[in-house]
Amino acid sequence: MTVRPMVNRDSQFFWDGTAAGELRIQHCPSCEALRFPPGPSCPRCGAFDQGYVVAAGTGTVFSYVVHRHPPVPGKELPIVLALVDLDEGVRMVGEVADAVGPDGQPEIEIGTRLRVDFHRVDDDLTLPVWRLEEEQR
Repeated sequence: MTVRPMVNRDSQFFWDGTAAGELRIQHCPSCEALRFPPGPSCPRCGAFDQGYVVAAGTGTVFSYVVHRHPPVPGKELPIVLALVDLDEGVRMVGEVADAVGPDGQPEIEIGTRLRVDFHRVDDDLTLPVWRLEEEQR
C-alpha cells in the first residue's frame, strides 16, 4: 500500500505530467507567475486562467529531514525528504531516492544539486522522486 496524493481539478495537470515523465509547474498567462503547489487562482494577480510550463527537473536542496519514524505505508525507512528549490524559482517537497548511506546517515546536504526522476507506482500513479545529479556521485 502506498500513500496516495489528493488529485483534483487544480492538480490533475501535474499528475498527468508525472505519468508522461514531465515535471509541470502551474503558470499564470496573465502575469507570468509560476507557483507550486497548484491552486485555483493566481496569488499574484487573482486570474483564474491557469496553464503550466514543463520544468527542467533540476534544483537545489534548501532543507531536508531524515524520516525514521513512524512507518510510512509502502516505504522502507529511513527516507530523506527534501525541500527543493527548482531552477525555475519555485519550491517543492519530495523524496530523495538513494540518499541514505549504509550507516543510516544522509548523503546530501543543503545546496546539493538534484534532478527529478519518476517512479511508476501503478497504472494510476507516477510519483516524482529526486536523485543526486550525476556529477556529484
